[in-house]
Amino acid sequence: MTTVKYCLDQKPQPFVVVSVNPDDRVVTALQQMRNKRVRAVLVMAGDQLEGIVTQGDCAIKVLLPGLDATRVCVSEIMTAKPMTVKLTDPLEACMGLMATRNFRHLPVLEDGKVVGVVSIGDIVKDTMRQMAQQINFLETYIKGTPV
Repeated sequence: MTTVKYCLDQKPQPFVVVSVNPDDRVVTALQQMRNKRVRAVLVMAGDQLEGIVTQGDCAIKVLLPGLDATRVCVSEIMTAKPMTVKLTDPLEACMGLMATRNFRHLPVLEDGKVVGVVSIGDIVKDTMRQMAQQINFLETYIKGTPV
């Protein structure tokens, strides 16, 4: 069973948590997403997780109503107190949370501090890795070649 820690270890290192402050403007969050090539940023007050903002939040809560992204604060549109996971949690549990709660990103906490983010893309990549291993094992078994 793959854990969140294993999944984070597979990400390019050094891993950097992309974040903004609660009082930053939405345009800053969007610029961070563009610059870091991510679809969500954590909202941090110092080293404390306050929330999460996604591209969807920005589009639906700011752009569609015609609000000005240079004037709206991140704290006004963020999902406050987002659900989090631990390094020891199985990825299957994360996948279940994402599927049932419509999340695509889960902040990872260790001793109350943010150590990473697991995305639905990370889970898909891990699932594909596991499937490739299983296929390889089955092919080896069928051919009768020692593993």
